[in-house]
Amino acid sequence: MSQERLEARPTKRPGFERSAPVFAALGDPRRMALLARLSAEGPLSITRLASGSDVTRQAITKHLEVLADAGLVRDNRAGRERLFELEPRPLDEARRHLDAISARWDGRIARLRAKVQR
Repeated sequence: MSQERLEARPTKRPGFERSAPVFAALGDPRRMALLARLSAEGPLSITRLASGSDVTRQAITKHLEVLADAGLVRDNRAGRERLFELEPRPLDEARRHLDAISARWDGRIARLRAKVQR
């Protein structure tokens, strides 16, 4: 790759830094399962999230902390319980980044296909 093309690339893409913790948090199957439950069932307590699972409430709490740090869940007090709910905005932003990457690759593949078919 030419030096010119390397220099033309932006070194930072806006928002990518904010999405990195989202992708890291989504890298664990248990956290993905927690997000799926919160998405399907709405706000749930740690007790409800742990019920029917072989995962302890303490482990659920740690997973929820990672998800909260990534901005994927938020909690609200309801009496003595904390109810956790999905926060979709970081997922939407991460999805936009993936869509942009996909579009760039689709364009590159289309150009390659056109060259090969000549």
